[in-house]
Amino acid sequence: MEEDLISKKDLLDETGISYGQLYRWKRKQLIPEEWFIRKSTFTGQETFFPRERILGRVQHILQKKDDLSLDELADRLSEPLSYPQAVLTVAKLRERNIVSKSSLERFGKPESEELLLSFEQILNVFAADLLLSRGELNLEEADRLYQTLSTHTPGFAGKNWELFFVRKMGVGFFLMAVPGAELAFDEGVRVISRLSLADLVEQLKGRLG
Repeated sequence: MEEDLISKKDLLDETGISYGQLYRWKRKQLIPEEWFIRKSTFTGQETFFPRERILGRVQHILQKKDDLSLDELADRLSEPLSYPQAVLTVAKLRERNIVSKSSLERFGKPESEELLLSFEQILNVFAADLLLSRGELNLEEADRLYQTLSTHTPGFAGKNWELFFVRKMGVGFFLMAVPGAELAFDEGVRVISRLSLADLVEQLKGRLG
């Protein structure tokens, strides 16, 4: 399955930004060139974007643009990733609906409403909850996703990563790699989902506010 796309018109309508802002951010390298995808439609050539990544990036820029210049924002986005020092109790996560109640109970495994979860722990639950909400995994696969992230993300030591969920003949498995890595899949393998750490962090920061 190809990554879900959003048209330029729908992006501008949904976020309230202008054409000029979008292309100024592109010039400032706040939005990568490769996210501008030209496709043929019945009305001619149109520009599309990877939905989750562009919406997360626009939300992040809008939140920070009053405190930082565009050049400072671009520098921040190019820096190695670091997690915020945010911790929240299970009760606060539930109250603010940052992840669904069912995912919080399944993956967070709270012993107490006052149990504190680190940003990394919340991020892993958030990723599993996101793909479950899209209908891209079943519960058993979501369990394996959560375990994969919990086990392997420390090995990337603050670097960005991408995670692919693929299926062949009904069997699903996960693959993690640094962005830009050349990956080749066997014939018949379908890419169901693709997640980026940078995009997940931006989306979760937006939820945490």
